[in-house]
Amino acid sequence: MSTTRSSLADKDMRHQLHPYTNARAHEEQGPLVIERGDGVFVIDEHGNRYLEAMAGLWSTALGFSNKRLVAAAEKQMSTLPFYHLFGHKAHAPSIELAERLINMAPVPMSKVFFTNSGSEANDTVIKLLWYLNNSLGKPGRKKLISRIGGYHGITLASASLTGLPANQRGFDVPLPGFLHVGCPHHYRHALPNESEEQFADRLALELDTLILREGPETIAAFVGEPLMGAGGVIVPPRTYWEKIQNVCRKHDILIVADEVICGFGRTGNMFGSQTFSIKPDIMILSKQLSSSYLPISAILLNDRVYQGIADQTKSFGALGHGFTGGGHPVAAAVALENLKIIDEENLVDHAASMGELLRRELQRFSDHPLVGEIRGAGLIAAVELVADRTTKAPLDVPGTLGRHLAGRALAHGMITRNMGDAIAFCPPLIINADEVRSIVERFGSALDDTSKWVNG
Repeated sequence: MSTTRSSLADKDMRHQLHPYTNARAHEEQGPLVIERGDGVFVIDEHGNRYLEAMAGLWSTALGFSNKRLVAAAEKQMSTLPFYHLFGHKAHAPSIELAERLINMAPVPMSKVFFTNSGSEANDTVIKLLWYLNNSLGKPGRKKLISRIGGYHGITLASASLTGLPANQRGFDVPLPGFLHVGCPHHYRHALPNESEEQFADRLALELDTLILREGPETIAAFVGEPLMGAGGVIVPPRTYWEKIQNVCRKHDILIVADEVICGFGRTGNMFGSQTFSIKPDIMILSKQLSSSYLPISAILLNDRVYQGIADQTKSFGALGHGFTGGGHPVAAAVALENLKIIDEENLVDHAASMGELLRRELQRFSDHPLVGEIRGAGLIAAVELVADRTTKAPLDVPGTLGRHLAGRALAHGMITRNMGDAIAFCPPLIINADEVRSIVERFGSALDDTSKWVNG
């Protein structure tokens, strides 16, 4: 593969500060400049072709360069390129999308509020929960509980919900009032000989104990991803969500399902809440909502939540919150077309089938000396690397194995992502069986390279 640095890369190094990037390292190595996309592949400026095993950022359900999404954007752009939703204004794409999402929801929902990203949506939910409890005469009910290892975004408030040190170090977050309970990763955090059900019992007791210590009257909501994404593709243990919900309902604490990664087929059902039998009061949607062709996110509120918020808006005269681009007509039109395609092409069932194949093919590495665990659900999976299978210890500094293997995967023409030492796979929902097998073959080559590197 060509690796000559281009003038475009030089410009990038001079002018851009990149997210999730070591700025000093970037000054030395520069960017991988992606020029175009084709199905489950992306092509860089030198013509090198990469299988995008992460669907961009967990998000391009329909892959790259889907002509129907491009046409939907072009048509809406030529009709109404922008309008807002402030002050009783509306437009057809946002109205139709809101109706579609309410009808799709796995539990009864009442209203949709549009934002532009998962981070904005989580941030908005926090504000709405505070606003709601002020309306209900419960001004002390403001604390939020999430999990260590959870990811909910990077705005000031959503980063406080997030439970990953990399998103908090140096930023003075989490803010006060954000509480975190244990990560539901059985492989890493279960006690010796503790079953999944026993582990779930212990995590539910931990949550109950925290709520009682803080005071149930101070807790607004429990926020969780049905399956943790950026925390390492953590599949909850059996009975976990049932027991967590029982604790929350006992204390009249709302449940927020962050479906930003899990929604629209990723876990083998339309929503992760269906896969794990969650009955949320609030749902947060983004990423695969538009296949990330344009930024859009949505918050679904049940009627109990909506009514309290609506009463407060009457008292104050308006809901003093919103975004210029929230429910943008072009983004909403693309999202509507995206959802039509997911239905027409039966991509939810297809994702479940391809996910089964992916996990089955990955099992060939289950006895490899560097592989600790293979996990996943639907079309999302991870392989956790270890230096010692017995102790589950990493190689020297945690993340060293993962970074090296991700680099070798790139050399073999595949883009993946390491979260510490967990290598993630989250390809577009349109992937076919041959392409799934290609992911596994390229991973195997990268794993071989990593083994040789470890063994000198």
